[in-house]
Amino acid sequence: MTNDEARAPSPIELERRAFRRRQSIRSVLISAISTIVLAVVLWLTVINTPGWAQVQRTFFDPEVFVASIPRVWDGFLLNLRVLFFAVIGVLIVSLLLAVLRTLRGPVFFPLRALASGYTDLFRGIPLIIVLYLVGYGIPGLQGPTGARIPAAVLGTIALILVYSAYVSEVFRAGIEAVHPSQRLAARSLGLSHGKTLRLVVLPQAVRKVTPALMNDFIAMQKDVGLISVLGAVDAVRAAQIQVAQYYNFTPYVVAGLLFVVLALPLIRLTDWYSARLRAREQVGSIV
Repeated sequence: MTNDEARAPSPIELERRAFRRRQSIRSVLISAISTIVLAVVLWLTVINTPGWAQVQRTFFDPEVFVASIPRVWDGFLLNLRVLFFAVIGVLIVSLLLAVLRTLRGPVFFPLRALASGYTDLFRGIPLIIVLYLVGYGIPGLQGPTGARIPAAVLGTIALILVYSAYVSEVFRAGIEAVHPSQRLAARSLGLSHGKTLRLVVLPQAVRKVTPALMNDFIAMQKDVGLISVLGAVDAVRAAQIQVAQYYNFTPYVVAGLLFVVLALPLIRLTDWYSARLRAREQVGSIV
């Protein structure tokens, strides 16, 4: 037997390959047919309805769309700035809360109770209520002669307060998911508690919870638009101003598309990383 004959696939392997090809072709055909059916159903139930023309003029007017882009874009830049500082603040505060909640020993009970109360409180209060409390409560503490705090700053503080409670629980779950032997091994090598947490526990914890963290930050990208309730002229408030000017709801569509464009890269990155992590954990398990 020659080397080429030895390397040639067996009849069973050839049958398997042919079966996979047939399955792939079948899947493509089914996907194409289902897409066509869905498009026909949408055309019959939405586009072909009597009121579609009015909806199109109200929400999808091309002239209003183009005219409202500059104003909405200027407001969207404010959303990006708020998001940038909110992400940094949430990472710092949530990591601190997660570390406090994982401290062991009775001496740390007050800190654990404080961190637990914080997460319970701000996970239970709706974000819009926190925005009102912070937006009108903090300026009220300064009295009538206090300096005016920008609405974007107050909105950033409210976002940090709320999302730190959620993200801290994600970090805490990752920390507790690290096997105790990792911590014990690090301490046996002479590492202090702080170095063990920083060099051994946290890197593993963050890797385990990265997909969940990404989802939380995707949600925060959308909730940044709520700072408009405090009077900040962000994308949502700018769209509201344009709606009042043109008597048309198309500017809301413009603002929504901008938020979608902002979220899509992180959504795709989350999907890719989740699939990569799942494939690495399940390597060798698929027959």
